Amino acid sequence: MLDVQNLTFSYAPEQTPWTFSFQLEPGECIAIQGPSGSGKSTLMNLLAGFLTPRSGDLLWKGRSLLKTKPWERPITSVFQENNLFEHLNVLRNIGLGIHPGMKLSVAQQQAVENGLREVGLGGLGRRMPSELSGGQRQRVALLRALLRDQPLLLLDEPLTGLDAETRALLRSMLLQHKSRGTAIVLASHDEEDRQRLADTVWNL
Repeated sequence: MLDVQNLTFSYAPEQTPWTFSFQLEPGECIAIQGPSGSGKSTLMNLLAGFLTPRSGDLLWKGRSLLKTKPWERPITSVFQENNLFEHLNVLRNIGLGIHPGMKLSVAQQQAVENGLREVGLGGLGRRMPSELSGGQRQRVALLRALLRDQPLLLLDEPLTGLDAETRALLRSMLLQHKSRGTAIVLASHDEEDRQRLADTVWNL
């Protein structure tokens, strides 16, 4: 279980800080909505460990994560920038997400190939990120996050720029992971994404 306890943050001393408090159970999805500047991306970065809170605590199964480095947290994330490594091809980008040394088992390699076909990117594993469209890059980033199979998934506008068919496919994949116990924090402006994926909607 994720327990966010009065986590506060501000970008400047004179700024009124944001304060976040909520709990998230395995298999639960909380969707966050609000205008630009309301704190959605700030919350995501706090949970991922990319920002340090002014006060409060962040607990996973009763253990504080505040001193845990981002890559050691039981979390994987997909942000709007999708964060692909430009010098690595699609297969290596995904492989790096699964294993830091990209040493994948035969089963893991097969899962990557199957995943690429499932999201409509079969045969594109050798392409570089610069050779992909924005929607293709987003699919790679989301597939990498899902194949990491961490218990907590942070999604910041994960389906932006995708066609309706691909959005429906990826929603289905996310629901499958939810059914297996993955907890999700979702920031999305899309009402259909929130309705189909979220158990709770939180307005900032």
